[in-house]
Amino acid sequence: MVGIAGGFSFPTIGAAEPTAEEKRIDAAIVNALQFLSREQMPSGAWRIDAYGDSTAATSLAVMSFLAAGHVPGEGPYGQQIERGISWVIDHQAENGMIVHQKSHGPLYSHGISTLMLAEVIGMVDTSLVGPVRRALENAVRLILDAQNVPKKSSHEGGWRYQPTSRDSDLSVTGWQLLALRAAKNVGCDVPADSIERAVEYVKMCSLANNRGFAYQPGDRTSATRTGTGILALEICGAHHTPEALGGADFLLERPLEFSDQYFYYGAYYSNIGMFKIGGRHWESSKSHLTDVLLDKQADDGSWTADDGSERAAGRNYCTSMAVLALAVEYRYLPIYQR
Repeated sequence: MVGIAGGFSFPTIGAAEPTAEEKRIDAAIVNALQFLSREQMPSGAWRIDAYGDSTAATSLAVMSFLAAGHVPGEGPYGQQIERGISWVIDHQAENGMIVHQKSHGPLYSHGISTLMLAEVIGMVDTSLVGPVRRALENAVRLILDAQNVPKKSSHEGGWRYQPTSRDSDLSVTGWQLLALRAAKNVGCDVPADSIERAVEYVKMCSLANNRGFAYQPGDRTSATRTGTGILALEICGAHHTPEALGGADFLLERPLEFSDQYFYYGAYYSNIGMFKIGGRHWESSKSHLTDVLLDKQADDGSWTADDGSERAAGRNYCTSMAVLALAVEYRYLPIYQR
């Protein structure tokens, strides 16, 4: 796999000639970033169709450029990336919450934006380091406080929609775990106990026979939730646990399909999770999801969902999630590292 910079592919020194599939992925990502570049608002924000300007959509778009090798302040998209980061920081509330859209679940947006800040802090110009660090530390504090709200044993260690929620689900928990792990990697104060408790909650969402993950303990499994569970465990160092490997086996037998609910969300988690598992699991996921994603890309570089919820989120969301799923082998984002 090669990287993308300035809209052109470039091979790593000594690397083999890219395959036809890798060239298709490179071209798809270049076209997608051109689409996202055109979609940025003058304020620096990107929009969710159903809600308007969105910290989640902006953070996902920023990470899409980073995942392809672009950096803040440099190259064709450098200024746009910086404007997106600044817009997100400017919309952090006094309590640390990062959200700027109507939503039944603000911790979704908050977790995504916290992850973005942790990923970008090592790339920004010195003038942005301080603002990003302060915003990140305040965002992490809110996540930790939300985890410590008293919960029943079957929900302990996880997160749900609100900072005050007394229950948990795997979907919201996945974003908070990725954010905390990335923040810990850049020196934020994230207690090991917080990660460990969250990992135990994720394991509770695994089926009894380790055949996939459910939205909450005791629910039915799905390909989308299984991808979430696999990545959440792998990113936290719970590598090749019975739960993660069982989930990976489940995805070999029942791979994510475009007709599945929350396909783009699932593509992000499944492809990165299977990449971290490696071996035959990754090769199978890469082959399947690459074909599906490339087949569904529109001529203007964007992606659109058939599923109602993701369709309402709009093309910026779908396109960003597709890019983040496809770009995993570039390994430019720290969260992608094995």
